[in-house]
Amino acid sequence: MGTRQPLSTVLPDFPWDTIADVKARAASHPDGLVDLSVGGPVDDVPPTIQLALAENAAAPGYPQTAGTPELRAAIVAALSRRFGIEGLSSDAVLPTIGLKEVVAWLPTLLGLRGQTVVIPEVAYPTYEVGALIAGCNVVRCDDPSKAPRDTAFVFLNSPSNPTGAVASVELLRSWVAFARETGAIIASDECYLYLGWAAEPVSLLHPSVTDGDNTGLLALHSLSKTSNMASYRCGMVSGDEALVQEILEVRKHTGLIVPGPIQHAMVAALETDLHEEMQRSTYAMRRLELLKALPEAGFTVDHSEAGLYLWARREGMDSRQALDWLAERGILAAPGDFYGPAGAQHVRIALTATDENITAAARRLRS
Repeated sequence: MGTRQPLSTVLPDFPWDTIADVKARAASHPDGLVDLSVGGPVDDVPPTIQLALAENAAAPGYPQTAGTPELRAAIVAALSRRFGIEGLSSDAVLPTIGLKEVVAWLPTLLGLRGQTVVIPEVAYPTYEVGALIAGCNVVRCDDPSKAPRDTAFVFLNSPSNPTGAVASVELLRSWVAFARETGAIIASDECYLYLGWAAEPVSLLHPSVTDGDNTGLLALHSLSKTSNMASYRCGMVSGDEALVQEILEVRKHTGLIVPGPIQHAMVAALETDLHEEMQRSTYAMRRLELLKALPEAGFTVDHSEAGLYLWARREGMDSRQALDWLAERGILAAPGDFYGPAGAQHVRIALTATDENITAAARRLRS
């Protein structure tokens, strides 16, 4: 009889479980907790999206794994209109059950077990988790000239979570050249692409990067951030049509399907940009308030050109010491070591709190 190794034993501890004591300390502040540790939206889902969900809530049948024709057409149109991604067919896009799900399962869905997966030096933890679930070898690397030549798969993330750094067209082209030379697949997590502040993010699939050839390239997008649809779980994969269809086939076998009413809500979110523009303006104001307060509290903000976070460090403190300093003031952030050893001197401070809580955090920082 064989022995079983539970999958949970090969995965790291769930990051937020490791700061429960710090959260409790921050929550004990006399004026309560201001939680800036997560990137979950706090503003309402736009009414047009809520209405689309409600109007289609009575549908009893199984939804289409590939997405309805209307949804796929809406994805293609929105990616073109919002990000300049041209030339996608409706078979080159696929809705997913949020973005974290597809990040966690892509190496498995693509049959990469035992191969080498490259992730950023400072990275969203689920890139590593997805590779470990697939039994892959994980390498942290930001420079394609230094990446292992046997790399089978690369996760890119621009704008970066947690740093807010934006990859240049030149860097993205270098990674595409690496993929062409080695046969590696590249998946670019672009869920913050609409949130450029001091730089203009560019998609991996933009013609200036690909020269019109999406072979081996995938872009991952989400409606969680600027459409406030995190609770709806709405993600999208687009790019190389052959790879998208390969992923679809496995998803059909495994029942990974976006619920039907949610697909209709996604169409409503994708067909207009006004609510995204309004939400972007809200985040811009929250960002500015924190960006002014952090230096007054002795913090230096690095990168943070885009996205929903400020990547900050305090002189003489590592990430855990800075986390404690903030907790004494009732503010909870995410320690940078969540995202890899290279993040150990920073904390990630989210913009995803109410206006009132952002103002409270700024006041406490200044005091």
